[in-house]
Amino acid sequence: MVVDQPIATKDTLRIGVSACLLGEKVRYDGGHKHNEFLVDSLGPFVTWVPVCPEVELGLGTPRPSLRLVETNGEVRLIETAKASSKQPEERDLTAAMRTFARKRVASLKRMRLSGYVLKKDSPSCGMARVRLYHDNGIPNRPGRGLFAHELIEGCPNLPVEEEGRLNDPGIRENFIERVFAYFVLVRFFERRWNVSQLIAFHSARKLQLLSHSADGYRSLGRLVANAKATDRGDLARQYAHEFMSALRLHATRGRHANVLQHMAGYLKDRLDRSSRAELQELIGDYRSGLAPLIAPITLIRHYVLAFDITYLKDQIYLTPHPKELMLRNHV
Repeated sequence: MVVDQPIATKDTLRIGVSACLLGEKVRYDGGHKHNEFLVDSLGPFVTWVPVCPEVELGLGTPRPSLRLVETNGEVRLIETAKASSKQPEERDLTAAMRTFARKRVASLKRMRLSGYVLKKDSPSCGMARVRLYHDNGIPNRPGRGLFAHELIEGCPNLPVEEEGRLNDPGIRENFIERVFAYFVLVRFFERRWNVSQLIAFHSARKLQLLSHSADGYRSLGRLVANAKATDRGDLARQYAHEFMSALRLHATRGRHANVLQHMAGYLKDRLDRSSRAELQELIGDYRSGLAPLIAPITLIRHYVLAFDITYLKDQIYLTPHPKELMLRNHV
C-alpha cells in the first residue's frame, strides 16, 4: 500500500549538489551560498554529494573569478586577471575543466545519483542563462556552465535543477517528485524484473503520469503492451527516458483537477450527497486557485483509506514524496 507510507527506501537516495549550497566556503570570494531548503528541509531525506568543480580542479579559495567568453563561435572558460595576483594574465581553463568534468560526471554516475542541484549563474555550474561575454566585451545570458553541460549531456534522465529556480513552488515540487521517481525507477530496472512487474510498476504510476502528460502515459502504455516483443535492454532504456521526459513536464492545475475527478469517480457510489458535493467544491476550489493541491488530496486520501479502495491506494500520485516536505501545500 502506498497511500499512508511516503517513500520506503532500501538504500541511500543521493543527490549531487554544488558544495557552496551546503554552506561550504568554496566560492571564489571565500564565501558560501547556504540554502535553507536544501540543508534543513530536504537534507533529512537524502544524502548529499557535494561537488565544487573549481576547487576540485585545483583552483584556490579565494581565487580570481571565472567567466564564459565566446571567441570565434566557441565558448571558453577564462580565469580573470587581477593586478594583485601572482598571475597577472588571464588563463584559459576550458580544456582542463572539460577533462575534469567528464571524469567527475563518470564517477558520479557510479554513485547512482537520483538528482542534482546546481548553483545558478556559475560559469562552471550554472544550468542556464549564465552570463556569456562576447568579443565586444558585452555580456548576455544564454550560456551554460561547462561542468553543468557535461552533467546534463552525460546524464540525460537525471533530474537537474538550479537552486534559484527552486524558490518557485511549482518547480520545486516537480523537481523533488522527479528525484524520488527516478530513485525508484533506476532500482526497478537494476534488479531482475519481468513483464508482469513492469505492468504493475506502470499501473501504479498511471495517475502520476496523467497529471503531467496524457500523451506520455499513452506512449509508455504502448511500450508496456509490446514488452514481450522488445529487447529487455532497449525496453528499459526507452521506458526510463520517456518516463522521466513525461515527469519533466509540469503538472498543471487543469491536469491535476482531471486526475482528482478521476479518483472522485471511484467514490461517488460510496459517498452521500453532502460528501460528494463537498469533494466537488474542493476540487473546484483547487482548479480555480482558491485552494492548494493538498486540500483535495487529503480528503481523497481519507476516503481511500476508509473505503479500502485498492486501485487508488496503490497510486503513487497520492504520495510521490515525503509529506513532511509539504510541497503540495504551496501548489
